Amino acid sequence: MDGKYILVINPGSTSSKVALYCSNQCVDESIFRYTVDEIAQYDTVMDQIEFRATRLRDFLAFNQIYPGDLAAVVARGGLMKSIIGGTYIVNDAMINDLRSGKYGMHASNLGAIIANDIAKEYGVKAYTVDPVVVDEFSDIARISGYQGIERRSVFHALNQKAVARKVLQAEGKDYCASNVIVTHIGGGISIGAHKAGRVIDCVNAFDGEGPYSPERTGGLPLIDFAKLIINEQLNIAQVKSILAGEGGMKSYLGEIDIKTIEQKALNGEAESKKYFDGMCYQISKSIAEMAAVLKGNVDYIILTGGVSHSKYVTDFIKSHVDWIAEVKVMAGEEELQALYEGVMRVLKAEEQAKMYI
Repeated sequence: MDGKYILVINPGSTSSKVALYCSNQCVDESIFRYTVDEIAQYDTVMDQIEFRATRLRDFLAFNQIYPGDLAAVVARGGLMKSIIGGTYIVNDAMINDLRSGKYGMHASNLGAIIANDIAKEYGVKAYTVDPVVVDEFSDIARISGYQGIERRSVFHALNQKAVARKVLQAEGKDYCASNVIVTHIGGGISIGAHKAGRVIDCVNAFDGEGPYSPERTGGLPLIDFAKLIINEQLNIAQVKSILAGEGGMKSYLGEIDIKTIEQKALNGEAESKKYFDGMCYQISKSIAEMAAVLKGNVDYIILTGGVSHSKYVTDFIKSHVDWIAEVKVMAGEEELQALYEGVMRVLKAEEQAKMYI
């Protein structure tokens, strides 16, 4: 293959992770963290493209990566139409859906867009692997409770599947023959019921389900929220901003940095402890919900994502759910490695790249 490096991009709501891989090794990795004030400068997620891309180009310049040095660019996928898992070539149809927010707007929408821009500059193709809209739901899981509205599959598919495989492999088990509950705890929180290699249901916090997170509301009392919408005469963009951006810890404490909130809680600040514990409590409830989906047949509960680095968080959750199954902690995420492996399967002709149509 032309070039020797693979550039991997993983944008999140409060940070972006980037890495360069060469010959199955990560040769450099960086996390670009964004403050509340930095993000607040931009009215929409799409307005952040150049802000984020500039730091990415600085990363490439620092590593002395020039045209001809890259073999491909791969990014975390965003909110688009539901698709089966796999590695996809980024094309105009995908870019248009991500830009428009037709299927929802999130920082992950930026991944393929920025990857495509960089790939064009370096004369290579851009890819995405197992985006958040991978859909393996059972039919019954789609029922919402109101005719004309269906639940949908939106979760941290890439990381959830990667850490599940890693944990099960270490335990001598096959992912496609096991049942696990995977909880990704970060700027957003998703909880998946993995049954024999398929995620048959999930707590989709993006659409206002499940626990609140640093900046998302999770599930809300519907009548009270409806009153708020009517009384404040909110439009759909404002509603989405409340559900994913202005909710959760940001709403209660004006802060989204978990380390800061945790330290205040440990220092005895009552408000911080109250809402920090509340988030952990709601996560535990949602894990038990997914245990019901699997009829209690759960091999492991896996906690992953950046917030799982917090012993406070993992100990709280363990104390509430370890009666269901053994809890394994895979702090951080495997998304960068999983993205790299996905594109390499295509470049090595072990797998055919899929087209988004």
